Amino acid sequence: MIRQPSRHCSVELQALPARIGHVRRIVSAQLRYWRLDALIDPASLGVTELLANVHRHARPSKQCTVELYVLLDQLTVSVHDLDPRLPRIRAADTWETSGRGLSLVAALSESWGVRPDGSGKVVWFTLPTLDPAREEVRPVPACWDAMPLEAARAAAGARARERGTKVG
Repeated sequence: MIRQPSRHCSVELQALPARIGHVRRIVSAQLRYWRLDALIDPASLGVTELLANVHRHARPSKQCTVELYVLLDQLTVSVHDLDPRLPRIRAADTWETSGRGLSLVAALSESWGVRPDGSGKVVWFTLPTLDPAREEVRPVPACWDAMPLEAARAAAGARARERGTKVG
């Protein structure tokens, strides 16, 4: 049984740096309107990464469509562009200043994916929304909340001692 109707928002744009900030503000306003304030930061960060990928990689056009839709307990954010090449997560070296966008999207989202769509593709990710029964926000993983270095080393040492291995 559906407890609330689905909600949808769509924005067409050229993925240019000046427009990406504008789309972030639209996403924020729409999520506030839907009373999903807790999802503003992860959704804005994810859509920024996807639009930056369109700006950097899409050929022949930077034209794209950003869609937000909520159905039951899930927000889906998707970006459709006209480039048929499918992106993939890659391991960026520590010295590289780019190449981590899809890894970031994967870390902050509940799920994500890519699918061909007509002459282009859609890259999407999902975030959990309100649980209608409890009316509270489920936690969204925050990849930017890293443990302090000392705490991470101590935790790794404790795990290694449990396994009987040595940590250097």
